[in-house]
Amino acid sequence: MDRRSAAIGSLVFLLVAPGVVAGLVPWLLTDWSAHDWPIPLRLVGAAIIAAGLALLLPSFIRFAIDGRGTPAPVAPTERLVVTGAYRYVRNPMYLGVAALIVGQGLLLGQAVLLAYAAIFVVVVTVFVHSYEEPTLARTFGQQYETYRSAVPRWRPRLRPWTEPQ
Repeated sequence: MDRRSAAIGSLVFLLVAPGVVAGLVPWLLTDWSAHDWPIPLRLVGAAIIAAGLALLLPSFIRFAIDGRGTPAPVAPTERLVVTGAYRYVRNPMYLGVAALIVGQGLLLGQAVLLAYAAIFVVVVTVFVHSYEEPTLARTFGQQYETYRSAVPRWRPRLRPWTEPQ
């Protein structure tokens, strides 16, 4: 896949998947109405949203540029993406989406979004374990196994991993 097609596909998938999960569903659950939670919690929520976006958006770009593909299973990357945030944690996109949902819950004072975030984490964990990791292992073989043994699934490394040459 050329980079232009990968970029367009990644953008479409960004709007469809995280757009629905971290945008449409929270809006349907809350109508973006805010409860009167303490200001410090709301500020933490805003900071978590910013961190989630800072993690999510560059990760999508990396799929198009470095992987020459998209995060969508129907148009996967040609290369294993192990740059950027992927040097610290294997699933920065999922962490970014979870951060967006938790941040919205705190910013809006909506406990329903915190419960939704917990459900999201469980569903994603099952998906990663049962589908994504086996697929990556079949597709990228030893390269993925080396990466998987060095980079944690959810808890970021303190120092960036460098792919062996």
